[in-house]
Amino acid sequence: MAKKIIGSLKLQVKAGQANPSPPVGPALGQRGLNIMAFVKEFNAKTADLEPGTPTPVIITYYQDKSFSLELKTPPASFLLKKAAGLAPVGKRNRPKGSAKPGREVAGTVTVAQIRKIAEAKMKDLNANDVEAAMQIILGSAKSCGIEVKG
Repeated sequence: MAKKIIGSLKLQVKAGQANPSPPVGPALGQRGLNIMAFVKEFNAKTADLEPGTPTPVIITYYQDKSFSLELKTPPASFLLKKAAGLAPVGKRNRPKGSAKPGREVAGTVTVAQIRKIAEAKMKDLNANDVEAAMQIILGSAKSCGIEVKG
């Protein structure tokens, strides 16, 4: 018989750097899930990714307090900022886009880089082909203040 699903939750955790501190610990603890089992499994699954890459994860938890993980691809804005070569800024040490998107340009990417990002994110995007996925990524680039060079 299949396990009974109680619910699911979405978290965004840095690849290979999950630990029991907030936001992971409280989110899992209040649902009665084993925090250290999640940390070990998540870090093992994200070992092949670049450390520190924000990785969305959907945790489905069951009645017997077990859970399953579904890893997603990193956010498009993160991949765009990385491709544009924007330097990490601020206390969270993350790359920052333009303060005034559409007026100020924070960085530039090529169409080839957009295609590469679209192909990488294809499984998580609501697009039928790579061209449609590229349009989604172009919209993200525009909202980050990143210019696309032909």
